[in-house]
Amino acid sequence: MKETVQLDEIDRRLLRALQHDASQSHAALAEQVGASPASCWRRIKALETAGVLQGSVRLVDAEKVGRGVNVMCQLRMKSHATAVRQEFEAFLRSRPEIMECHSMSGEWDYLMRVVVADVAGYERFLMGALLNHPNVANAASHFALSQVKYSTAMPV
Repeated sequence: MKETVQLDEIDRRLLRALQHDASQSHAALAEQVGASPASCWRRIKALETAGVLQGSVRLVDAEKVGRGVNVMCQLRMKSHATAVRQEFEAFLRSRPEIMECHSMSGEWDYLMRVVVADVAGYERFLMGALLNHPNVANAASHFALSQVKYSTAMPV
C-alpha cells in the first residue's frame, strides 16, 4: 500500500485551487489559499516531490473533437497468467480510445472507458482490435446516454 502524505489545511486549499485552475499564478494562488507566493511555490514543489501533484494538463471537450460517445466495456480474459496480463495491459495502454482501464475483482477482469466518434467507431475498435486479441474471452459494452457528473478533481 502506498504511503499517505500528510497535508495541512493550506496544502488542501492549494490542491483544490490547482485542480480547479492550474494556470493561476503563484500570487493568485497565494491570495486564494491564504499564504505567501513564496510559500505557495515551496508547497507546490514539495507536493510534486512527494508525488501528490503529477503533471499539468488542459482538459479537452470530447464532443468538440469528435469523441462524444462514451462506452463502458467490461472484459474477461482467457488466461490470468502474469505474462499474458502484462502483454494485454501493454496493448490496452497503446490504444488511444481507451481513456481509463481498471483491473477488477469479481466476474469481469477489466473495466474500461472508451471514447469514440460514433457507434461505428466503437464497432471497429471492438470487433477489429479488442475481440481479435488472442487473450480476450469476451466483452460486454454499455453506452453512456448522458454524462451526469464528470470530475478530474480529487476530493482533498
